[in-house]
Amino acid sequence: MKILFIHQNFPGQFRHLVPALIQQGHQIAATVMSPTPVNAPPHLTLHTYYPKRRSTPNIHPWLIDMETKTIRAEAMFHKLMELKAAAYEPDVIIAHPGWGESLFVKQVWPNTKLAIYCEFFYSAEGQDMGFDPEFPSRSLEDACRLTLKNNNNYLHFEIADAGISPTYWQQSTFPAHFRDKISVIHDGIDTDLVCPNETASFDIGDGSSLCKSDEVITFVNRNLEPYRGYHIFMRALPQILQARPQANVVIVGGDDVSYGAKPSDGRNWKQIFLDELRPKLSPEQMARIHFVGKISYPRFVSLLQVSSLHVYLTYPFVLSWSLLESMSAACAVLASDTAPLREVISDGVNGCLVDFFDVDALAQQAIALLNDPARRALLGQNAREFARQRYDLKTRCLPQQLAWVGSLL
Repeated sequence: MKILFIHQNFPGQFRHLVPALIQQGHQIAATVMSPTPVNAPPHLTLHTYYPKRRSTPNIHPWLIDMETKTIRAEAMFHKLMELKAAAYEPDVIIAHPGWGESLFVKQVWPNTKLAIYCEFFYSAEGQDMGFDPEFPSRSLEDACRLTLKNNNNYLHFEIADAGISPTYWQQSTFPAHFRDKISVIHDGIDTDLVCPNETASFDIGDGSSLCKSDEVITFVNRNLEPYRGYHIFMRALPQILQARPQANVVIVGGDDVSYGAKPSDGRNWKQIFLDELRPKLSPEQMARIHFVGKISYPRFVSLLQVSSLHVYLTYPFVLSWSLLESMSAACAVLASDTAPLREVISDGVNGCLVDFFDVDALAQQAIALLNDPARRALLGQNAREFARQRYDLKTRCLPQQLAWVGSLL
């Protein structure tokens, strides 16, 4: 079977699926946004494309997103027309439509099956928008903007033959008329790789390291921002560090934003809430908070393996891989009681849930768990068992993904 993958950051969510399909003998090609050719690994053909124009200066702000997607879709359209002229025709196209590139694939190959990765459908209420009163939306104005932002989704619904979504909650955000086409299959966690390791150590970066016998609180974001509860976590630290004089806090994440808006004063969210926190902590307590930035995957796994308590907070939004990876590593997880978490954490069984906005409850739950090693061990064991049963890459998710691809024809 000839399969073409379209993903701006290829392989993205398909990083395990693509090698497995190659191993099965399928002819796999993919597109990469690059102004120059890109070397491909064996048995994979890479086609590069690149937009020939930029967004229009001073365009209406509500239209920037759709124009950007159209520009990328145009570049992809011309690339696919080149491939068609060279007598290439895929049996299946699997695309992440989030950046718009796959909008016009059916114009090129009307009879080719198109399957899309359904990550999130925007809504003006009941999800991330307007969730945090500290950062209010512009209500009706934002609703108008999101209506236009969802046009990309609606246009894909008209041409897509099937969809795949990593969680049931993410599937539930999509309109009912398309939801039935979406199969729920997670990208998968390599639970053999992300596993407990009593001898693990984590280099903080200042010449010292932490090991399993240390008291380590971990907090991981791609970027440190309110969408992932960074502000709530920081505000809980004074109580936690006062009650736990041996605790070290390791915070992973960049200084930019991944999802929400940037601060209006030119600073980044990391600095804003660090500045808010600093007067409430002694120099000794500040020294026990370690910002390590973005780290390599092996270091990330080692960090989870030395974690005593992993804190994960999020708006009602896409569930992070890092949460399931922390469960696979048998971390004791303290998470926000928001919709994406309720799908994977049973409160008191394989983790603990706390109201997203309740700083005191977060601090007190963290202190109680740090004071109870036996309970943390049980939560961690249950978390790992859950991750292996539901999200293991090799025994569950990848076989389901391969069966899903096979079903497209």
